[in-house]
Amino acid sequence: MSTSLTLTPDDLVEDCKAAIGEARPYAAVREVLERRLGDRGARDAVERALPATRAGIVPLHRADDLTVLQVVWGPGMRLYPHDHRMWAAIGIYAGTEDNEFFRRGPDGLTPSGGKELHEGHVLVLGDDAIHAVANPLRSFTGAIHVYGGDFFAVPRSQWDQDARDEKPYDIEETRRLFEESNASLPQER
Repeated sequence: MSTSLTLTPDDLVEDCKAAIGEARPYAAVREVLERRLGDRGARDAVERALPATRAGIVPLHRADDLTVLQVVWGPGMRLYPHDHRMWAAIGIYAGTEDNEFFRRGPDGLTPSGGKELHEGHVLVLGDDAIHAVANPLRSFTGAIHVYGGDFFAVPRSQWDQDARDEKPYDIEETRRLFEESNASLPQER
């Protein structure tokens, strides 16, 4: 028996806002994402509320203590290594997200593993995590990214694709990568 669940972006944000009041907010947010993305019906409700049809970063909520984003990765898209300097919880509702992790080293970043996320998977990152993200598919990947702070206001770092040169994080450069991904897709007629 299939039930049609409904969800609005505000429902998801309210759940996350309640979770950050818990003693371990990152764990409580993980539970929210697992509940909202844990089965096909729940993921379908998220997909209806937040279609993964165009690469981009869409803020659903932004405050000093919490940012909730819809992140849609274009087909084959890759984002350079970067840090957040706050905990993050990532939940996938459509597609696949490959995460490559790094540690700081004397000559830039040193690879330190990776994690492939599929639909329904949730990953929590600590405030010291450095990662690069890629969508290995020929279709869009939709994700909910939740951060324990203001994602857009906290000074952060990014590295070139070779993971050597560190510079301040540039959200406009990131947005350009998403737009380039959209521009590379066949145009609808």
